[in-house]
Amino acid sequence: MNYSEREALDALSGISDPVTGRDIVTSGRLVDLRFENGRIRAVLQVDPARASDYMAVRKNIEAVLSDLDGVDSASVILTAHTAAPDMGRRRQQNPHKARRPAGYQGDALVDCIIAVSSAKGGVGKSTIAVNLAVALAKQGRSAGLLDADIHGPSAPILLGLEDKRAATTEIEGRRLIKPFEAHGIRAMSIGFLTDDDGPVVWRGPMVQGAISRMLWDTHWGQLDILIIDMPPGTGDPQLGLAQDIKPHGAVIVSTPQDLALADARKGVGMFGKVHIPVLGLVENMSIFICPDCGNAHEIFGADGVRAEAEKLNVPLLGRAPLHVSIRESCDTGRPVAGQDVPEAQSFLSMAEHLVALLK
Repeated sequence: MNYSEREALDALSGISDPVTGRDIVTSGRLVDLRFENGRIRAVLQVDPARASDYMAVRKNIEAVLSDLDGVDSASVILTAHTAAPDMGRRRQQNPHKARRPAGYQGDALVDCIIAVSSAKGGVGKSTIAVNLAVALAKQGRSAGLLDADIHGPSAPILLGLEDKRAATTEIEGRRLIKPFEAHGIRAMSIGFLTDDDGPVVWRGPMVQGAISRMLWDTHWGQLDILIIDMPPGTGDPQLGLAQDIKPHGAVIVSTPQDLALADARKGVGMFGKVHIPVLGLVENMSIFICPDCGNAHEIFGADGVRAEAEKLNVPLLGRAPLHVSIRESCDTGRPVAGQDVPEAQSFLSMAEHLVALLK
């Protein structure tokens, strides 16, 4: 089998930092990891005065990395400086590769990260992401939401946090962003960091860096699940984001319409390329119940996402209706999943199904 960086990081996450007590990845000790021609090199940033404390760790890391598929030899370097950026050929091949900052990591106590994605805009991805996070919290889990849609952040409106601006706090020597708390969840969005309503005109590498740093530089605290509302599409920013953040799984949102389903398949393929499991599909705007006559109308088609899930051999996590109360809850910043109304049940069922898949 070929070398996998994700497998390497998973292996290293089992090695404790003798100073902080956390693993060497989330503690920020690991500042560089390079693989080339069967050789892997890890760089740890340590206090020179504590170098002797890391000799056993160094040997342990070399042993763990040497056992990985595709690795012929492994070496570990202890340094007091963060590794300099690689300006050569490798960086040109992957210009969006973000590097974790040194020191305490804002996501150090996050147990599970789930990316909610759609290859096509306009299918209600953000509505699903927000209500899924709120549903998880309503069921007693500590949940958070990272609005990673840099060009069109929706969380401030959906959560009733318009015009809010984020503050910072110092944690273990690092200045981190304080997330907002609303409807039982912790939330961060680029919308909390910008000063006006103008568009964010950034290109791929800048988008990628902003999203990763929002994850790493936000003081999430202890969370059972962090939902990331991904940017729509399957381009470089999405692929790079999946590679840098390495979520535990992805949820793909689509309407039953054939046009949307064609793009949903692309989204499943994108996550497959970076070895991130697709936990399931969500069918949004599945059915419309006329408030006047009570008749059901399948405006975008019948059971299209269910059929696609069966073809792709992934679960259908749930179906959310096209309902006026959901639209009103979005506009007023009161997620329907947190209310005692019938329309909340679809999101609560999605949350239960998701948690069952993670066990």
